[in-house]
Amino acid sequence: MTTVVAWFRRDVRLRANPAWSLATQDDAVVPLFVIDPVLFDSATTIRKSLLLGGLTDLDRSLQARGGRLRVEVGSPVEIVPRVAEETGAESVHANAEVTPYGRRRDEAVADRVTLVLHDGHYVHPPGSILTDGGSPYRVFTPYYRKWVERTPDDLGEPGVARILGDPGQGVPRRPAPSDDAGESAAMGQLKRFASGLADRYGEERDVPSRDATSRLSAAFKFGWLGPSHALRTVGTSTAGRSAWARQLAWRDFLAQLMDRYPDSPTEAMRPEFRGLAWRDDPDDLEAWKDGITGYPFVDAGMRQLLAEGWIHNRVRLVVASFLVKDLLLDWRLGERHFRRHLIDADVSQNVGNWQWVAGVGVDAAPYFRVFNPVSQGERHDPDGDYIRRWVPELSALPPRLIHAPFRRADEVADRGVVLGDDYPFPMVEHDFARERALEMFRRAKARYDSS
Repeated sequence: MTTVVAWFRRDVRLRANPAWSLATQDDAVVPLFVIDPVLFDSATTIRKSLLLGGLTDLDRSLQARGGRLRVEVGSPVEIVPRVAEETGAESVHANAEVTPYGRRRDEAVADRVTLVLHDGHYVHPPGSILTDGGSPYRVFTPYYRKWVERTPDDLGEPGVARILGDPGQGVPRRPAPSDDAGESAAMGQLKRFASGLADRYGEERDVPSRDATSRLSAAFKFGWLGPSHALRTVGTSTAGRSAWARQLAWRDFLAQLMDRYPDSPTEAMRPEFRGLAWRDDPDDLEAWKDGITGYPFVDAGMRQLLAEGWIHNRVRLVVASFLVKDLLLDWRLGERHFRRHLIDADVSQNVGNWQWVAGVGVDAAPYFRVFNPVSQGERHDPDGDYIRRWVPELSALPPRLIHAPFRRADEVADRGVVLGDDYPFPMVEHDFARERALEMFRRAKARYDSS
């Protein structure tokens, strides 16, 4: 009898999971998840709860099929080979990673056991969409044109292997596993989105006060949902559905960039912007993290992040731009903060998006694109409903005052909000900050061009 290990990582699901499908073609399979303290101990309570909820859901699904999820805690480099030896497994199946940490871990495991890697995290994995010259794309638009024309690979169906029933140490019960996590919950959310909201996605996705996005980013991060299955379910039959599919393409594109630029978590992809003269101001950084910048739309987003571990995408762009362009603080500081707190903090997506906003990536917003923290709020939250939810001290202000209370401080005070006491004045004047940032980028580019 041939036994193999199916090693779950960021793919905690049974459907549209090639590592699981291929592993179950053998006689017996050991479903394994290793809780890596290097990753788990640094996670927020919300993220831990979601991870454990997803594992609980997966274990429940495996029990329905006559087996159990084996959960162990420790270094995967030690545990995976040990489990393979204990169970007599001939090989270990897993889905390939693009992050530097994941690659190092897998190389170390592969030195001790036969590790078979599959492509299960993306619609079209890194290396599958190349230029006519055979190199990876550096620009999204031509990448997307090929992406949308390419048929996703067939990920296969699970086989009938006997699923072994040793639960190992079992799923930890602290923190309490979330009931809203896992493949079952993600499939329900996908069905709700595909049933109608997807058609309006293109029109409503930029309004943070509405629940108008798919809210599936965490499902993709933890792997409760396969992106190719999600794409087939939602489709591209309407403008809204096509707009959502384009976001999956962007996700694939950023993974391809990390695959090509493995140093991107710490280095700008564009060499001319690797020596930028960032300010060093811990107090400004903490004010941004705490949501007390004096710009209500920015503060609402940062407070939502701390409370929910999630921010609406439009708001992410604005708060990131504020840190980099208005405060002139290093984009890597923001990337680390987001990576710690976001429940959907996929490394390649987080790094790629921060480099895009900062203007230092290979296909990024031009460095001279600077989001105005006031006009962005006025445009995407015109009634101020999003701000009122997360900045309650401003809830009594009407729309004409709530986005920039500092412009009419006397009138705001008449309504019971004293700036400097109840809510801060802006940390920095936006027009000044914009010019300061542009000058820093211009100088860096000029130095590079002349070198």
